[in-house]
Amino acid sequence: MWQDTIVAEVRKIREAHAAQYNYDLRAIYAALKKAEEQNQHPKVSFPPKRILKEEEVKPALSTQTT
Repeated sequence: MWQDTIVAEVRKIREAHAAQYNYDLRAIYAALKKAEEQNQHPKVSFPPKRILKEEEVKPALSTQTT
């Protein structure tokens, strides 16, 4: 079976990272949050998209022929 080398590399790194924390999801999460806090890159947060009510939605061009 064909293997994608990039996917294989990512899985290998993910496996090593999980093993470093004894596969404890809470420890992995805590380490990621700590790294995120130490990161100096600006964080971007977009506002949630507004969900329109059915009556607010304008119908598209009609495809019906009369």
